[in-house]
Amino acid sequence: MSSHLTRKELKEDSVALHVGETFSFLKTHRSQTIRIASAVIGVALVASATIYYRSSKQDSRQLMLGDAITLQNAPVGAAPPNGGVSFPTEAAKRDAVTKSFTKLVSDQSVSAEAYVAEYALGSMDMDAGNLAEARKKYQDVADHAETNYASLGKLALAQIDFAEGKTGEAQTLLKDLMDHPTDLVSKNQATFVLAKGLAAKQPEEARKLLMPMAAANSDISQVAVAALGELPPQK
Repeated sequence: MSSHLTRKELKEDSVALHVGETFSFLKTHRSQTIRIASAVIGVALVASATIYYRSSKQDSRQLMLGDAITLQNAPVGAAPPNGGVSFPTEAAKRDAVTKSFTKLVSDQSVSAEAYVAEYALGSMDMDAGNLAEARKKYQDVADHAETNYASLGKLALAQIDFAEGKTGEAQTLLKDLMDHPTDLVSKNQATFVLAKGLAAKQPEEARKLLMPMAAANSDISQVAVAALGELPPQK
């Protein structure tokens, strides 16, 4: 594995920590959740695995993270024709992935790679519908990771807050991200998540947030246009 992973390389290798699946619980339980554009969060999550390495120890951590991500991307069922890892069942895959990420968190605590792994474990908790455990992991990333990775934790926490009806807490997190964007969470991404969270109960406020992004040639203008189309007509 290269010592310098770029966003493009990771995206081409499908190294997204399954954002759509991460929030599947939230999306299927609509009475408790908001609708989330997976494409936007996917950009942030793919970027979360973009790490720069300066020492042999970091190279080792990179390999551990790469191995865990390889397991997470492995198919279930028949082995791929070109070889590689596969699992007989989803349960077997989940167990192997969990063990791999957990070992990284345990053995390489407080490293950037460990926080990426903890974020991934939080996503798996979300898949299982365990919002309380997901919140704990995301909170640890938000509180202790360096700024870029912490911003990912805050973005995820804001979505849990919206899902649990804690609109004020979600707004506080997202407005802070809008005021202090990072390499991994842009102002537009934070603004979009805020707009989507407000859409159901405050559609006009959501419209105000979405319109500038839809009109500009921004990184998420297309999804902003689509989100505007989902809002109720203006009175």
